Amino acid sequence: MTRFRLSAALLAALLAACGPAKPAEPSAGGPSAGCMSRAYPNIGGPISLVNQDGEQVTEATYKGHPTLIYFGFTYCPDVCPMTLVTVKRAYDRLPEGVSPPQTLLISIDPERDTPEQLAQYVSTNAFPDNLQGLTGTPEEVRAAADAFLADYSRIEQPGSQSEYSMDHTSLLYLMDEDWKLKTFFTHEDTDEMIATCLTEMLE
Repeated sequence: MTRFRLSAALLAALLAACGPAKPAEPSAGGPSAGCMSRAYPNIGGPISLVNQDGEQVTEATYKGHPTLIYFGFTYCPDVCPMTLVTVKRAYDRLPEGVSPPQTLLISIDPERDTPEQLAQYVSTNAFPDNLQGLTGTPEEVRAAADAFLADYSRIEQPGSQSEYSMDHTSLLYLMDEDWKLKTFFTHEDTDEMIATCLTEMLE
């Protein structure tokens, strides 16, 4: 089973960011206060992948609009679909006039997650309407994950039908129009909290 956890690299990044320099004050109180102070400049970077239609994409493809990114995989039994359902529910809570960010699922299982497999998966009705799936070579996927300090590893499951699973960091990264991290969300953030934070940041 995929574990909810922060990678050691991300924990180190957060600790470093909270060192001697005073962190930026949250711009809002209440449930959104925490998410308003999670913009770390060393998280996020370039990508070079292929979408579910077989088209080459980079970070430039998504610049100009906010983008919400999740690293997961289509064979994920619970964490990934639960996270994407939560995102859908958060988007449904957004007030009129606030458009949801472009949503990306970057697969950390390129061996099985072909563009065709991703196309079928992202069309699931319970997921965000604008969800796109991205994959690539193992090297391209690893480079993208490293840019976001997202950790993952293959877990062998002898005797199971799937043969293996993937253990991975479960975070949602909100990038701004310039592909700079605005905030991230964890598994502890509810759809209501995510919607509140997105409203504050996207209005």
